[in-house]
Amino acid sequence: MTETIVPEEQRWIGLDGADNIRDLGGLPVTDGGRTRFRRLLRSGTLQDLTAGDVTHLVNVVGVRTVVDLRLSDEAEREGSALSDIPAVRYFPLPLSSAGNIRSDMVADATEMDIVGHYVALLEGSASNIVRAVRVFADEVDLPAVFHCAAGKDRTGVLAAVVLDAVGVSSEAIIADYALTAQRMRQISARLARLETYQRMLAVSRGIKGAATADVTSMAEFLDELYARYGGGAGYLTAHGFSNGELAALRTALVMR
Repeated sequence: MTETIVPEEQRWIGLDGADNIRDLGGLPVTDGGRTRFRRLLRSGTLQDLTAGDVTHLVNVVGVRTVVDLRLSDEAEREGSALSDIPAVRYFPLPLSSAGNIRSDMVADATEMDIVGHYVALLEGSASNIVRAVRVFADEVDLPAVFHCAAGKDRTGVLAAVVLDAVGVSSEAIIADYALTAQRMRQISARLARLETYQRMLAVSRGIKGAATADVTSMAEFLDELYARYGGGAGYLTAHGFSNGELAALRTALVMR
């Protein structure tokens, strides 16, 4: 029998300054158990967090670590409300695509398959993806929040790799990815107010699938992940992650 997924309302975190932040706890694992709550949070940009938001994340949720997937100049221009909090470790680990296509905006607005873009991120950012997952495997650094701008593409690629590596079902990974579609209007409105992302929003109309978080995109990306590496664990081990680290990751994130 397929395990049900924890209701989404239990996973969203309501903040004034962030539209797309949710806990990756409660997701079913194929060989039994679920992912732990208050271990990993995925999010869009955190630069607009209010003082109350910061207090909630640090003192209530207990966030100890931020992994920032934005490009270095992108992060420098826009900043982060959590990067200077003494109790929070901040890891800038930008994801960029193979071929050096910018991942915060695509200069060529011709039709580009979003799944191809995700694969390019996977191939172009292996070292930083592995570094991020090593952070997630260390209980000392948890809970951790990882984010990009919208919290859909770069964040979605990393979430898929991590969740698949610990045995979360494809159904649950796809369903989690699709939740962002519920917040796309708010996400787009927030990014449209920020100069860095205005051009991204304009050209994204030319990227097939860029303005949505549809189930087909993530399903096809997972197919590519399996075709190339046999899944998230295979991808990580192909790029230097050890079996011991995989075991530590599963211990940190999965409750049997």
